[in-house]
Amino acid sequence: MDSWQLRPARDLALAPGQRLTSTRREPAWLSTLSNTCWWTLMRAYLRIVHRFVILGRDRLPQDAPFVMVANHSSHLDAIALCAPLPLRLRARVFPLAAADTFFQTPRASLFAAHALNALPVFRDSGGKHAFDDLRERLTAEPCGYILFPEGTRTRTGEMTTFKPGLGVLVAGTSVPVIPCHLEGAFAAWPAGQRIPRPRRLRLTIGEALHFEDQPHDLDGWRAVCAATRAQIVRMAGS
Repeated sequence: MDSWQLRPARDLALAPGQRLTSTRREPAWLSTLSNTCWWTLMRAYLRIVHRFVILGRDRLPQDAPFVMVANHSSHLDAIALCAPLPLRLRARVFPLAAADTFFQTPRASLFAAHALNALPVFRDSGGKHAFDDLRERLTAEPCGYILFPEGTRTRTGEMTTFKPGLGVLVAGTSVPVIPCHLEGAFAAWPAGQRIPRPRRLRLTIGEALHFEDQPHDLDGWRAVCAATRAQIVRMAGS
C-alpha cells in the first residue's frame, strides 16, 4: 500500500479568478457541495423529462483514472455521461469544457467550476499545453475526464472527425478510454435551440479501450482517435 502523503493543492498559489479557469483547480468544500446538489437534480431531471436509459451500466468506471468519450450533439451530453457515475467519484471527475463557451464570464465560470466541476480547454494555440497539463494530472492524481473529441457540437446530427486531444491524454499510458454513444440528445437540444425538449435519451456504454502501445506523438494520437471513433460508430449502428 502506498504511504499517505500530504501535499499542497495544485491551485494554492492562484488568485480566486485564476483558480476558476485553471486546469489545476481542485474542488473545495463549496464546489463539492454545489456539485453534489447539481448532479442529484440532474439525475432526477434526466429520468423524468428525458426518460433516460443506460445500456451497459456494468461497464461504468468504478475508479480513476479514466476518460469517458462520446459523440457530441448537445449541451445535454456532459450531463448524461456524468450523471450515472458513482457519487464517490464525483469530486474527481472533470468534464473538459470549451473555455470560450463555459468560462467566458465570471458568472459562467462560477457555474462551470462549482456545479459542473468542469475544467477549461482553450481551443487555440494554447490548447496543446493545456492537454499536457491534463495528461499529467490524469495519472498523478488520479482523476477522470469527460471528453467530446469532436471539439464542438454537430450541426447536422452526424458525428464529425475527432481532434487529437484524446490521444494526447492517453497514448502510451494505461488509462482506459470508455467509449459511449448517446442517442436522442440532438433531437432534444440541438445547437441553436434555447431550451431542451422532452425527448428520450439513451446512453450506451462500451468496453474500455487501452492504448499503452501507442506512441505519444501525432501518429499515436491519431491512432487513438481513429480506434475510439470507429468503436462509437459501431455502437451507433448496433
